Amino acid sequence: MKLFTIGFTKTSAANFFGRLKQAGVRRVVDVRLNNVSQLAGFAKKDDLAFFANEICGADYRHLPNLAPTGDMLEAYRKKEIDWREYERRFRSLIEHRAIEKIDKAELDGSCLLCSEDKPHKCHRRIVAEYLKEKWRDVEITHL
Repeated sequence: MKLFTIGFTKTSAANFFGRLKQAGVRRVVDVRLNNVSQLAGFAKKDDLAFFANEICGADYRHLPNLAPTGDMLEAYRKKEIDWREYERRFRSLIEHRAIEKIDKAELDGSCLLCSEDKPHKCHRRIVAEYLKEKWRDVEITHL
């Protein structure tokens, strides 16, 4: 099973969609809590769904169950908790939500999307790694 991740900040639309297309992504899975972001015009839900389909032939799905809670995100942004604590809380949350019960076939060839340009301090990496632990046969590629 292949699972990709990507962030949309600090990149152009051409680079972003080019990476998705080159990787052969079949579905963009938006794991943001708020999918109407103004950080990049092409990353708002309706625009993203349109461009993913038109440019990459991929569909779009928003799965807020794979996002942190607003309170958790706010605590991290305000530096009330550090990355290690944020990661611990988020992992506990996705364990509680039992995200591994998602249909594996639905995520095969999909790309988890969030805003962070790099995966090392983004919850999409935690989601991907958690699913790999639970499902074992997951190959993760950060685009």
